[in-house]
Amino acid sequence: MEVKIKKLSPDAQIPTYGSDFSAGADLYALGEAGVVVDVGQTVLIRTGIAMEIPEGYVGLVFARSGLASKRGLAPANKVGVIDSDYRGEIMVALHNHGDAPQTVASGERIAQIALIPFLKAEFSLTESLTDTTRGTGGFGSTGRA
Repeated sequence: MEVKIKKLSPDAQIPTYGSDFSAGADLYALGEAGVVVDVGQTVLIRTGIAMEIPEGYVGLVFARSGLASKRGLAPANKVGVIDSDYRGEIMVALHNHGDAPQTVASGERIAQIALIPFLKAEFSLTESLTDTTRGTGGFGSTGRA
């Protein structure tokens, strides 16, 4: 599948896949100098790119496992959602969950984007729902950890 990418800055990097079987493509930080993310702080990191996600797909922005587990930096909203009609710059709100300030360097891989097909639902109001064994049992109701 072809996805059109527009560079909004000459220094922006096009997303790349880390291996032949990677589901997510790495997004790269854009900036003149390193951006410091203090403990407990969220900073909006520019990528310098916009993309044309095909209709029927959504771009989901996930943490990079190494960045999150080793440095405590992960998207603040856990999973970013980029709709197919959005044409603005892709930005990543990185939050520092760690115990030390972290510097994000220009050109550093900061998150990954996966393009996922989705179904659009038609919601209809009803007075009742089909009964199931679980019923209205919520968190922990299945008795499994």
